[in-house]
Amino acid sequence: MENSRRLRVFLFVLNGVAMLMSGQVSEAQDRSQGRSMVVSRNGIVAAESPLAAQAGARILERGGNAVDAAIATNAMMGVVEPMMNGIGGDLFAIVYDAKANKLYGLNASGWAPKGLTIEYLQRQGIRSMPQQGVNAITVPGAVDGWQKLADKFGRKKLAEDLAAAIRTAQDGFPVPEWTAAYWAAELDYLRTDETAAKTYLPGDRAPKMGEVFRNPELAWSLGQIAQRGREAFYKGEISAKILDSTKRHNGPMMVQDLAEYSSEFVEPISTSYRDWTVYELPPNVQGMAALEMLNILETFPLGQKDWGFGSTKTLHAMIEAKKLAYADLAKYIGDPRKQKLPIATLVSKEWAAERAKLIDADKANCDATAGEIPVGNDTTYLSVVDSDGNMVSLIQSNYEAFGSGIVAAGTGFALHDRGGLFSMDPNSPNALAGRKRPLHTIIPAFAQKGDVRVAFGIMGGWNQSQAHAQFVANLVDFKMNIQAALEAPRFSKHTFSGCDVMMENRFGQNVRNELTSKGHRIELKGTYSSGMGGGQAVMRDFSAGVNYGASDPRKDGQAVAELPFE
Repeated sequence: MENSRRLRVFLFVLNGVAMLMSGQVSEAQDRSQGRSMVVSRNGIVAAESPLAAQAGARILERGGNAVDAAIATNAMMGVVEPMMNGIGGDLFAIVYDAKANKLYGLNASGWAPKGLTIEYLQRQGIRSMPQQGVNAITVPGAVDGWQKLADKFGRKKLAEDLAAAIRTAQDGFPVPEWTAAYWAAELDYLRTDETAAKTYLPGDRAPKMGEVFRNPELAWSLGQIAQRGREAFYKGEISAKILDSTKRHNGPMMVQDLAEYSSEFVEPISTSYRDWTVYELPPNVQGMAALEMLNILETFPLGQKDWGFGSTKTLHAMIEAKKLAYADLAKYIGDPRKQKLPIATLVSKEWAAERAKLIDADKANCDATAGEIPVGNDTTYLSVVDSDGNMVSLIQSNYEAFGSGIVAAGTGFALHDRGGLFSMDPNSPNALAGRKRPLHTIIPAFAQKGDVRVAFGIMGGWNQSQAHAQFVANLVDFKMNIQAALEAPRFSKHTFSGCDVMMENRFGQNVRNELTSKGHRIELKGTYSSGMGGGQAVMRDFSAGVNYGASDPRKDGQAVAELPFE
């Protein structure tokens, strides 16, 4: 019987090989992407680390929901990719509550210490915002964000959500390929702080791929949070260690700066794009630029035959739309708690129509400026869907690799440098001020059409809004699935002026030549360039009760499905 079954399998495979060789395979079987989507009736976690995704999936298997899984995944990411994120950074999330059919936004970005002002820096002879060190540190918001999410939506206690991360930090993990390369690149930076070097450079070197790295001090910090919640971080022993460290580095952070901080739930902003609705978070993040860019692109027939994905027409329109949207971002966006911001205007169809008129089909704009309104880089992203259809789009970051480069003794994590994004121009809406939140690069996103919901995000500094717009266009205009939409070649322009643009080499040579003839100065990147960021996405088809997961090959990650245990 067994030999007979093996023979049938062999003949089936042989027949398939013959069909491939003869070209008798249906078009539907052709591969348009390197990875398949993960498909499941149960929950799915998509993250930049397989270990982190598995931690989230395990929480789902133990009865947790999408929010519990997101916290577990995020905590594990801080252990296994410490240069990218951790409890020393900020957090933003969009949560879809399936039962209520409602979206909730969370802004867990920290404020500047009360004493960190333009005048304070000028008295020290500082004329531009520090990009590292103690004067770039703002209050980390991630832990308070976890607490807010767990209290409002979670089924599990924080202690259970954090358990896998605590064990992994204590026992260690083998460093994966991409992470090892990034770690090694920051060797000199980590050596600038004695505690950072002690924490992250065992033997005074970065761990190599496959070497086991342990961080018992981070395990202690996470254990404190598991036991006492956010109080441990903002009012307990962790806060005391943070304050000791910032004082040692002559920083302005005080007890009250940590103790009085609180994250907040916010209403997502949105726009329609063709027959989809796309959601981003409001300022102090850059999400409005993604919506403005989509509104501008909606005025062009990207899906028509003479346009299409990767064509000169489409790429030119996208690059030019990016310049206009980011010019508006730079001029008008800051912390809405400190001044009135013209968000409704910037994400309106009327505004986009006027901005679109500035795009010259034959010439690149090397000096894009903001419109006039009448008076009146290092990050991690994850997405989760559970079997009930609850969804989380969450992004968290240290800002630059290993943040400020400062690790408070005994804590095992780097304090971020998000304050580096403030402006020292007092007339800027993003001007530095005490208890103010800086403009943020990190943005989670969400999209829906009918019974389909998609939670997605693409990390990578100022790359994010333009990458979001490209993902949505891939999904809507070019009819890609979520995996293909993430894998597709991307462009990215990290600067706010000029005609420079980075493009992956999968865009055709003829197209690149035609763009160059229009004035674009192309910097060619690799096949799957890290400069384009790395994304994750999950999708729920409520009519079928089926979930889909996708993970960008530009990172080490994957999408992992929950196993259907009783």
